[in-house]
Amino acid sequence: MTDSIGDDAPGGAQTVRRAMAVLRLVACSQERGARLIDLVRMSGLNRPTVHRLLRTLILEGAIEQDPHTRRYLIGPEISLLGLARTRRFPLLTLADPYLTELADQVGDTVFLSIRHGHDSICIGRRTGNHSIQVLSIEVGVRRPLGIGVSGVALLASLPEKESAARVAANAARLAVLGENPAEISARVAKARSAGFSHAPIGLMPGTSAVAVLVPGLRGSALGAVTVTAMAERLAPDKLGRVVALMRAAAQAISRRHEEIELRRP
Repeated sequence: MTDSIGDDAPGGAQTVRRAMAVLRLVACSQERGARLIDLVRMSGLNRPTVHRLLRTLILEGAIEQDPHTRRYLIGPEISLLGLARTRRFPLLTLADPYLTELADQVGDTVFLSIRHGHDSICIGRRTGNHSIQVLSIEVGVRRPLGIGVSGVALLASLPEKESAARVAANAARLAVLGENPAEISARVAKARSAGFSHAPIGLMPGTSAVAVLVPGLRGSALGAVTVTAMAERLAPDKLGRVVALMRAAAQAISRRHEEIELRRP
């Protein structure tokens, strides 16, 4: 994301595009909130422009600022607007029984994520029956593609040039998060070869995560199914069984989605 966002568009359209870009970056911060300096670095916009956009978005209730930390968070207006489309994610509705069954089979937490632009977004989470559940991310979490096993798997579903372009487009955001684009590209290549994305060391100490794609029509990917667990539960001698169950669930979701799509007039 650079300071040329919308430079080829009329002034009003350019402002809207920049405001939406800032909103998406704030959304990535979840409950932690985003610092002004990080929003400037990630957006590529200059500080006065970002500050002006933030002030306007605060007045509209789209963003709020924590009075103690001075960090920016998504405001109540965005949450209320979202209520107008409670059925916005039909994929989650049709996938829900398969995610629940998978969580029961593996005993650990199952997530469903989708790709949206340069981000991966978690749209569903189901917990298993094991005594320790690894709730590594919340529903609604938006992260640059390549962060986490789901983001790596979703990148691996794209042609190599397109995948590389999306990593490059996220370079500024990845740098703020302390991630190396070259390392992410290596993870993507490994996932593309293996057919799944695996992180022996997860986001939380002592945990692990694995993700498989949910195939769509004509070779596209509907999303990614992820399992997070304590590391020993995804050890090499157990990983194959878990991946097989995940692939079965992903294929079932894919078949159900195809059935519904083929019925459409």
